Amino acid sequence: MPIKKHLAVTSLLGASFAALGQNSFIVEDLKVEGLQRVALGAALTHIPINIGDTIDDFTVSKTIKALYQSGHFDNIKVLRDGGLLVIQVIERPTISSIEYDGNKDIKDEQLTQSLEEQNIRQGEPLDRTVLDNIEKGLTEFFHSIGKYNAKVDIKVTSLPRNRVKLQLNFEEGDAASVRQINLVGNELFSDEDLLQLFESQQDLPWWQFLSNDRYQKKTIEGDLEKIKSFYLDRGYLRFNIDSTQVSVSPERDAVYVTANMTEGEQYTVKGFDFIGDLLGREELVRAVLPLRSGELYNGSVVTSSEEFIKSFLARFGYANAEVRTIPEIDDEKKEVKLTLSVNPGKRVYVRRIIVEGNQITADEVVRREMTQLEGAWLSNQQLERSKLQIQRLPYMETVDFAINPVPGQDDLVDVDFKVKEQPAGSFQAGLAYGSYAGLQFNIGVSESNFLGTGNQLAFNINTARGSNSYSISYTDPYFTPDGVSQGSSIFYRDFDGSDFGIVGYNSKTYGIGTNIGFPIDAVNRVNFGLRWLEEELDNITEFEQNRVLRESFTDPLNPDAPFNFTKYELSVGWSRVTINRGMFPTDGSRQSASFMMTTPNSDLNFFKINYDSRFYWPITNDHSWVFSARAAFGYGNGYGKTNGAEQTLPFQEFFRISEMELRGFKRNTILPQAIRREPNLIPGTPNADGSSTTGIGGDEQFDVLQPYGRIGGNAKALAGVELIVPTPFMDEDKSSSVRTSLFVDVANVWDTEFDLGRYTELQRDQIAKLDDYSDPSRYRASAGLSVQWISPMGPMLISFAYPLKKEEDDDTETISFNISNTF
Repeated sequence: MPIKKHLAVTSLLGASFAALGQNSFIVEDLKVEGLQRVALGAALTHIPINIGDTIDDFTVSKTIKALYQSGHFDNIKVLRDGGLLVIQVIERPTISSIEYDGNKDIKDEQLTQSLEEQNIRQGEPLDRTVLDNIEKGLTEFFHSIGKYNAKVDIKVTSLPRNRVKLQLNFEEGDAASVRQINLVGNELFSDEDLLQLFESQQDLPWWQFLSNDRYQKKTIEGDLEKIKSFYLDRGYLRFNIDSTQVSVSPERDAVYVTANMTEGEQYTVKGFDFIGDLLGREELVRAVLPLRSGELYNGSVVTSSEEFIKSFLARFGYANAEVRTIPEIDDEKKEVKLTLSVNPGKRVYVRRIIVEGNQITADEVVRREMTQLEGAWLSNQQLERSKLQIQRLPYMETVDFAINPVPGQDDLVDVDFKVKEQPAGSFQAGLAYGSYAGLQFNIGVSESNFLGTGNQLAFNINTARGSNSYSISYTDPYFTPDGVSQGSSIFYRDFDGSDFGIVGYNSKTYGIGTNIGFPIDAVNRVNFGLRWLEEELDNITEFEQNRVLRESFTDPLNPDAPFNFTKYELSVGWSRVTINRGMFPTDGSRQSASFMMTTPNSDLNFFKINYDSRFYWPITNDHSWVFSARAAFGYGNGYGKTNGAEQTLPFQEFFRISEMELRGFKRNTILPQAIRREPNLIPGTPNADGSSTTGIGGDEQFDVLQPYGRIGGNAKALAGVELIVPTPFMDEDKSSSVRTSLFVDVANVWDTEFDLGRYTELQRDQIAKLDDYSDPSRYRASAGLSVQWISPMGPMLISFAYPLKKEEDDDTETISFNISNTF
């Protein structure tokens, strides 16, 4: 209820006098009564009267209005006692607290924001005049979502010291359902065809409980716009929705929607032309636009043509271009000529680029990814590219930008980039015990944004039964200002394969390496690398796959001596990255290919080729549903001869499959097995007790084969598909740090140099022990659920997998947990 403003001008002594308008007087003194919270000085700033002024009724009225406009007072009276002017005020109460009860469809945060927009907030004075409008607005909102029985009551409770508590009580009730949608006037298309366009559902049976027929005013309006677009896209230029009625049932639990429409007839495009300025590129724009003479009018094509021209002009700094299509309709011939009016406006320049939110990352690290420059004209293409390149950094969770016009300048803007950082590395430390590795200790640090510089540092120590490794690596992605990268590493590894489910051997390897990368363009890059390694192999079990290596390097005078190799590795690689984010991408692809070979002066001469790719296709506009596919391939072999023997890929360089690449299987379990071939010895001369300490070698056809642990192969292939889905019970703002997906993995490792024909002369029972390890079709497959989380400790992955295709001696693993791996 509006508050009536009273003006009382009387004598404090009870003496009456005429209206101030007829009896102005000089103010000899001024007094303000009733102030509690408002300071006297603050009140006087709103009183346009000073001692010595001559005032009348106009001055008094002006004073009262000024005090009311200050927002501090509920009631004001002005009185006179001789030359003394007394202003009596009643202050508005202060809002002590605001509470909500019974609200379900409106969150507390939304209510708080709405109230603050009307200056209703805790600690501020209460303006009771706006409470009725708030009640009315909230009630109208509930009606718009079909809750016609909803009630809103705002209760004001007085508290000591002129304070009040506001309580908004809601009785929302049940939402009305759409009982029926009636379309009137459609003859060309049936109700069924048009209602398929609707998001709103009508009169659903009880068993379709997963669907929703709740009435939503905005949803209905959007559905009617879909019908209009449907007709306009098919040439019905005169289509119109004449009226819409929404009737509510007496019980207010159902609504009936009726839309009356006029379809009209189809129109063809007679031609199109331009007026205005297209920067001298009219022919180019004309050739690119999808508009064609003689075709049916299509509203979507017209809209997309307007947007294309705006986007095209924005590339050259005309960020505020206006494009409007003017139709000239010939109703007799059912034709329309389109004129696109183009006003590019002023070219807009970027005055300043501001970076916010980077608490760890240095400002220059973010800016060096930008292609939009200060002082250059504003380009939407360069802004989007800058956003994409920043977002690809693994230590950025989200990136957004806002364009803010410079006050008083219609051709200058500031661009505000807001970034949100995320953990860019991982930390690992702990003790563990496993059936393969026994007691393990590991500590490792990997940081992609070392000290905020954008440089990558990794330091790892890992000790376990049979394995000790130490490594340090450092990479500067901007070794030169134009994006040339440089990295270096130093490493040492001591490994015993018998403790890891593969064939037994000991190796010690140490070395240093360096690489340098050159950008080709924004998405393509080439890398060159060089490594020097010293390797020692010892205690090598004799098996068929290392036969060539032993024949080439065994010292006849000391057959048990370890093998020592010096290797110089050269590598070249290519990568193409178009993903939209460095972590948990939802669009684009990541592809890489590499070739590595040892130089001819190395002790071992071999090469390895690798290709890896991952693609992402968003299914929904918000990228909450994404389809992903990956594929990888590797092949290696030897070249040249050593001691007369053709070199092959050394067995310690064989490809293997980790539990991350094929979920549902334990590490190394699907690899080809090492085969040990031994002669079947015939007992020699018996001793006195009947035993024999000597043996006579039998014919080779009686040799015995013995599988002897997993070894790997010189070829590897893996593939997989993944459906990324919204994580249940997880807020949208967490989607960039938590990912849930359903997956299918397929992988295989084989040995192209394995020749099953070498064993055909053996006995059948021995041949039966062999599989054809050169067969690439012996793949394994699994399917399951994966949850990934970018934690402060680094990326964590837990997978639940079920093998779809396996072999008898495979070791499966239903649940796996890993750190520092993401897909």
